[in-house]
Amino acid sequence: MAGTRFHYRIAKDRVLALVMIVSAALCVLPLADILYVIIVRGFPAISLETLITPTKGVAGGLANAITGTILIVVAAMVLAGPIGVFGALFTSELASPPFAALVRYVAEILTGVPSIVLGYVGYVTMVVAFGWGFSLLAAAITLMIMMVPYILRSSDIAMQKVSVELRHASLSLGATEVTTALQIVVRGAIPGITTGTMIAVGIALGETAPLIYTAGWSSYMPTGKLFHAPVGYLTYVIWTFINEPFDSAHALAYAAAFVLIVLVLCFNVVGRAILRRHAAH
Repeated sequence: MAGTRFHYRIAKDRVLALVMIVSAALCVLPLADILYVIIVRGFPAISLETLITPTKGVAGGLANAITGTILIVVAAMVLAGPIGVFGALFTSELASPPFAALVRYVAEILTGVPSIVLGYVGYVTMVVAFGWGFSLLAAAITLMIMMVPYILRSSDIAMQKVSVELRHASLSLGATEVTTALQIVVRGAIPGITTGTMIAVGIALGETAPLIYTAGWSSYMPTGKLFHAPVGYLTYVIWTFINEPFDSAHALAYAAAFVLIVLVLCFNVVGRAILRRHAAH
């Protein structure tokens, strides 16, 4: 009887291991196929001229789209970072349990709101009601609203894991609550904050719908104006140009997809460098 149970457990473990391997393959293989197609078709379309020339109709380059994408995402990150971190600090350190639970619940809801809904709300409020027009600021604020919940929840979880003993030790040595929060809690939560920021940036880089409603599109280089100045971005090129009946448009679409993957990779490399530096200290 004991031998039968032993063999049954071994067989069960092997079946579950096989199921996990197959499940992992079903996740990885489509991603590998997408990356293969983008690299094979996008890399040959990359050249110095493509990177430094603005878009001209359905041809030209991607300089305006690359610059616009970086400007929008960096501006959104600058806005979302402090809001997410200080919101998490308030939730984990200062808020009453019922209010903290409410903030976390609202953040969870925001992560599930379709991005096109946020884009339409941004269009109705900032573009139309406020009179900003298609602009960098409207696009950045819309992406900021998308990014904050991810940064807040990740930072909140990381701050809750900071040892209570460290907090008490800091306070017992004469540090104020503000100093303890900033020097002990936030510093101890840097890995979680960085992870949440990387996730938020990756999501923002891949968005199209919110930007169509708020940034519009421009074939010209960004002017730096916050209002009444449409901005180009890479996802518009991918979404629009791939449906055009021109080889030049298809080449730009694949080149834009390749550049977008490189940008996501660069942000992740920077994030991991921050994590390694924090771990070293």
